Amino acid sequence: MVNIVTCYRKMLHKVMKLAGMKSIEVEIDHETKIHFWVPSKPKNSNPNIVLLHGFAGDGILTWQFQVLTLRKKYNVYVPDFLFFGKSYTSKFERSAKFQANCLAFGLKSLGLEKCIVVGFSYGGMVSFQLAEHHPELVGSVIITDSVLGLTESISRKGLAQIGFTSWADFLIPNTSEGVKVLLDYSSYKNNFPWFPRFVYQHYLEVMFNNRKERFELLDALVIKDEDVVTNHQFQQVIHLIWGNQDKIFDMEVANNLKERLGGKTRLLIVEDAGHLAMLERPSIFNRRLKEILDSLLSGQFKNILI
Repeated sequence: MVNIVTCYRKMLHKVMKLAGMKSIEVEIDHETKIHFWVPSKPKNSNPNIVLLHGFAGDGILTWQFQVLTLRKKYNVYVPDFLFFGKSYTSKFERSAKFQANCLAFGLKSLGLEKCIVVGFSYGGMVSFQLAEHHPELVGSVIITDSVLGLTESISRKGLAQIGFTSWADFLIPNTSEGVKVLLDYSSYKNNFPWFPRFVYQHYLEVMFNNRKERFELLDALVIKDEDVVTNHQFQQVIHLIWGNQDKIFDMEVANNLKERLGGKTRLLIVEDAGHLAMLERPSIFNRRLKEILDSLLSGQFKNILI
């Protein structure tokens, strides 16, 4: 049987090319390369926006609806993290900071001097690293359903809520049933259509390569509570978009993060959406995203973002 997920991805890639995007690989060093979807003809007058994906998909699959919405007013850049999609390294570093450093090099190689970063879940954690260590590149950050750092206490709570003992068991399934459970817990009620079992099997076959390296990424992600830097003051404006039915990082996590980031941070809600808000309810998510972007690109923040 033809793999339906492979067919969908090929179709999606053709749609992106018709929408003015192209697929490229950027060499970070002789051991590392990162795959990006980038605008075929970026406009100097358009702000740059970088979309960072989560742990169970690649960049363009995660952000497909946002790319098509944003592409006319923004130069949209969608990378695949190392060990996702076509991105790879033979180095042994697995930290979110390493991902951020490689992305920063790649974005600068593409000519970006300043950008807005939108990070989902794992991509949100990398976004915080980008903002902290590359403030000259990152003008503002929009976080969706993520945390500043995956501490042991946040990890225990999140795993307890979904009934798992490790993130690897949840995020790197080895059966079609595991893929179904991942999608079910990451979404709210009936936001996704019913899929026959073979679709989950096809997704498993296509989207979960580099399993050993992804296990190592997860091992490097969880940090001790006492190792979290609680007094870092980000130079950027940071805003949040959250699915109010997220079972992994719930609204308590969202409100705690908002409080931690300070008074300028806004928290916008996507109603009746879970962890995958940008895929579950894309029209509402896009309205929230554009509301934040419009506020960032007007008034006092415009000069630091473009």
